[in-house]
Amino acid sequence: MDFSGVAGALHGRLPLLGERIAERIRSDVDTYQDEALIPFDSLRRSCTDNADLVLRYLCDATSPDPGPARETGRIRAQQGVPLADTLHAYRIGFEFLWSEILEEAYRHPEVSDAQLVAHSAEIWSLFGLYAEAVAEAHRETTAELTLQRQARRSALVEALFTGVIADRTTLWEAARELGLPEHGPYAVVAAESAAPGTEPLVGIETALRQAHLPSAWRLLPDQQIGLVALTTRAAESTGLRILRRAHARVGVSPGFHSLRETPQGLRFARLALASVPGSGPGVARFDDKPLAMVVAAAPAEASHLVRVALGPVLDLPAPERARLLDTLEHWFAAAGSVADAAEGLFVHPNTVRYRLRRIEELTGRALSDPRTAADFGAALLAVHSRPAGP
Repeated sequence: MDFSGVAGALHGRLPLLGERIAERIRSDVDTYQDEALIPFDSLRRSCTDNADLVLRYLCDATSPDPGPARETGRIRAQQGVPLADTLHAYRIGFEFLWSEILEEAYRHPEVSDAQLVAHSAEIWSLFGLYAEAVAEAHRETTAELTLQRQARRSALVEALFTGVIADRTTLWEAARELGLPEHGPYAVVAAESAAPGTEPLVGIETALRQAHLPSAWRLLPDQQIGLVALTTRAAESTGLRILRRAHARVGVSPGFHSLRETPQGLRFARLALASVPGSGPGVARFDDKPLAMVVAAAPAEASHLVRVALGPVLDLPAPERARLLDTLEHWFAAAGSVADAAEGLFVHPNTVRYRLRRIEELTGRALSDPRTAADFGAALLAVHSRPAGP
């Protein structure tokens, strides 16, 4: 009997050989011991197919066929088995098969040691070829599955933001798949992209997860939007701290308790984003300036309010208009304290009093009237949100 006869003898015991290889792998690799993850029948079939591949090659000297090896890599990736464990199991299978070949060869003295040495190099070269096929198929399948999961996750997030999901059971299933709790509080975050398709909050999901704040995100052409679960007492302050580190323009909605409220939360977050002053980074919470959010929600009405409340002031030449509006804003910021407003403006208190009287004369309204103060305050917020006039 020559070496091909040894391989042929083992091939005749192939079903039992495949089962023994599967049992060895299951005993030596922890991941493979989970029947729910890798059913034994699946493992046995894979071992049998791969052993058949090797033994046929040794019997007939046919061209190597990496098909079963690729199938092994594909199946293990679908089962969620790490590539390192898959390759470890594959090596154990080859080692077991080679030990069986040696044992069978020793029963036949006509098979020389020289033949065994020659074929040992051959079989380990074959192992390298098939292991590469396993790894390549595993990586390809893992990449495909990752893209599928990302697409599925993105679609679920989009469905929550658009309100497509309304049924309670479906909402619960979406929350579970996204890794979110079924009940709030939640908050929506909207961040402005510097360029189309770029992430203003790079790595935000990982950063929040490390702080025990699960979240789900979607990238739009001009914004990155996310739903964050506020799972701890300090969740909001922790989340805001993480958002500020991103140095982006960010708006945050009020908290809400049902996933059905996600579309409204997105609207509030976008209003908060629109209220971030200037063009630089900043984080605005809807609840910090609710009146500013109301103004931002109705730009046409806000523009009319500006004209009705402060029209005569806006008609002044630019230098005087700017001085009066700046003074009025400092007076509001100082909670009506003339002294504090003067300190912020670096002028004498009498200068502040004069400018406030000038506003009252121009508009025909008294700042001592709470209704006038409310109208002027809202009008000032609207002035900041509209394009600068001449």
